[in-house]
Amino acid sequence: MPPRPLKIDLHTHILPETWPDLEARYGVPGFLRIEHSGGGCARLMRGAELFREIDARCWSPERRLADCARDAVDVQVLSTVPVMFSYWAKPEHALDLARRLNDHLAEIVAEHPQRFVGLATVPLQDPQLAIAELERAVGVLGLDGVEIGSHVNDWELGQPELFPFFSRAAELGAAIFVHPWEMLGGARLKRYWLAWLVGMPAETAAAACSLVFSGVVERLPALRIALAHGGGSFPATIGRIAHGHAVRPDLCAIDNPRTPSAYLTRFWYDSLVHDPRALRYLIDTVGASRIALGTDYPFPLGESEPGRLIGELAAADELDDSIRDALLGGNALDFLGLDGDRFRS
Repeated sequence: MPPRPLKIDLHTHILPETWPDLEARYGVPGFLRIEHSGGGCARLMRGAELFREIDARCWSPERRLADCARDAVDVQVLSTVPVMFSYWAKPEHALDLARRLNDHLAEIVAEHPQRFVGLATVPLQDPQLAIAELERAVGVLGLDGVEIGSHVNDWELGQPELFPFFSRAAELGAAIFVHPWEMLGGARLKRYWLAWLVGMPAETAAAACSLVFSGVVERLPALRIALAHGGGSFPATIGRIAHGHAVRPDLCAIDNPRTPSAYLTRFWYDSLVHDPRALRYLIDTVGASRIALGTDYPFPLGESEPGRLIGELAAADELDDSIRDALLGGNALDFLGLDGDRFRS
């Protein structure tokens, strides 16, 4: 009998329930603090400014497991909330914070190894420190990869200084999940939440293009990279991107002459595109083997019912059972480099 298909949510975020006053710890303003208000509710604050209201789903494994039972999710892949990357901070402060976050992740995974997988965070503003923390996270803590931002301050991901980090991740077999943060146009797009609705997809497309145009993915064929939110606007605008690369090679093809279209299937993508037509397009464009369920749990811009969009296509007879099962779990295992037996009792 074939093994039972798994349902794996590749894109979920977690925070510790508490952490020290980081501004006092490092003597620098700008770090988030958490203020609990009771009843499983809390606020993330930066100075006197409210960043986001959150609840126990952000920190409680028990609440997560209850929600997973309700939604028939076998495994959640955990990563920090991107605002915690702190690439703007002094490298030694960002490293200290990353180690704290990664230790917490490892504790949660160790307590529930059949239910959770962890993706570390690293201080990418200092690539050598990032490599050292990645090695610790994978080799000592047993995490299976890393979540990184879509850029590092003024560096796009194709910046030469970052190549040693990607090279080491490939050597370690560590999966890399790219999540947008500090979105393009954020200063302009404050009204109507447009930084999240419009800037965020563009941010991911910029990250993917930088990785392609710079030759990072060409030079590192073993590198496994997934792009959040269905790759943002990268798959939808690949025609324009490839055309620009062809007609202005003096601007676009200076580091990699191959067409960007050739790299669509080098990435993985989560399924968080919110519309069955968009998911159908993504499947047709990048292939069904490159898409994994992702919900952005527990945040409101995510998919509140994990796998609903995939289920809608399956119910409309647009997906056979093998493709549905791959989207719901099998492709996440391939991206993470894991055997599904780890999660079956």
